[in-house]
Amino acid sequence: MKEYRSGIGYDVHQFAEGRKLILGGVEIAHDKGLDGHSDADVLCHAIADAILGAIGEPDIGYYFPPGEDHTAGMCSLDILKKAAELVREKPGGRLVNIDSTLVSEAPKVLPHAPAMKIKIAEALGIDPSRVGIKATTNETMGFVGREEGIAALASASVELDFSE
Repeated sequence: MKEYRSGIGYDVHQFAEGRKLILGGVEIAHDKGLDGHSDADVLCHAIADAILGAIGEPDIGYYFPPGEDHTAGMCSLDILKKAAELVREKPGGRLVNIDSTLVSEAPKVLPHAPAMKIKIAEALGIDPSRVGIKATTNETMGFVGREEGIAALASASVELDFSE
């Protein structure tokens, strides 16, 4: 019996001086990066949590605890690889698609979306056409509006087959 499941993910990181800005595995020119134990790729983190939620697993902190030496500075594309691996371990597990939204006043991220889609798709082992990336602002409201950080939301759809 085939089942289709969906999951949602959300992540947020503050800006920090002296860090690279990495979104969707792509380095983006900006005067600040995002603060975090890993590379702080807020988009990859939201996508990973959406995938993990779709298969009923704990969030990324369970698999990649912040503050541990082996996760320090790690590339968040590796987090996506682990999430995709966990999907494939499920009976008939297949990642169907990802949809995501970055919420940021600056920098403009949409010009980088095609490169992000390729990096994310490669990490997940799916075609880039199955990865959606959108961008919006917070209309100058809240911490995002004050340019204190970036937020990301994501959804993931997976197919499982329990008839095997």
